[in-house]
Amino acid sequence: MPEGDTVWRAARRMDAALAGAPLLRTEFRVPRLATTDLSGQRITSVAARGKHLLTRFDGGLTLHTHFRMEGSWHLYQPGARWSGGPDWQIRAVLMTAERSAVGYRLAVVELLSSAREPDVVGHLGPDVLGPDWDLEDAVGRLRARPALLVGAALLDQRNLAGLGNIWRTEACFLAGVSPWTPVGDVLDLPGLVRRAQAMIEAGAHGGHQVTTGSTRPGEEHWVYGRAGRPCRRCASRILVADQGRAPGQIDDESRRTTWCPRCQAGPKASREAFAGHGRTGAGASVRSARRRQRFGDTAP
Repeated sequence: MPEGDTVWRAARRMDAALAGAPLLRTEFRVPRLATTDLSGQRITSVAARGKHLLTRFDGGLTLHTHFRMEGSWHLYQPGARWSGGPDWQIRAVLMTAERSAVGYRLAVVELLSSAREPDVVGHLGPDVLGPDWDLEDAVGRLRARPALLVGAALLDQRNLAGLGNIWRTEACFLAGVSPWTPVGDVLDLPGLVRRAQAMIEAGAHGGHQVTTGSTRPGEEHWVYGRAGRPCRRCASRILVADQGRAPGQIDDESRRTTWCPRCQAGPKASREAFAGHGRTGAGASVRSARRRQRFGDTAP
């Protein structure tokens, strides 16, 4: 699923390409907006708010889009072939004389008065990549529900907006915190949140989602996407389990949580959370150790 840094970069690219130019053509391929035409209006700004994208027009309207699992905006030069997917996946088109912005697979496409933006993003916590970022506010929101597991709490956009699965997973590993730890039991919660925010900010400005310092394929992350493989630090098998969707979230991302049971010692996932993850579940560490002894497996 696109994370907050992906949406932030999309907003910057679209703002640079489209802001100030009159629209020659607009097209919205969703039933409620099928007859809407914003031709002649100008885009005043394109901004990210957490994982939401807000495209504002000088007529007083805002186009609110959300990528959810697979959405994206693509920019094209005049006459260039649109290549973001088949035509039936296009949900919105914004065209100026210089650029065309084409939205593919957008799960949310709605027009509303710019004055009503708080109706769709007002519930969000401080934006990890926005001018409103406030560490103290984010930590306070997290601590308001001390029994919630920290892995789920970090994804709850009402606590802090824009953080996604990659960044919270990697931040928990680097902080040595089990994602199954209740928020109230995390010893240095401000430090964990500060680390997660710094990581996503570095990734946003650097244009990458690397946490290990290596950009070689398969080496970008410590635990994210490495279920069943040896930990880069201790060689224990990385585990994976499902961590329930945080309250208040609108996206459908599967909450696959990966962690190292040795480097992130602490509370463990329930047996039910491991369901469906086979060898990378509760017994994976023992099985993988036996396999290494037998076949001489080494960490990649």
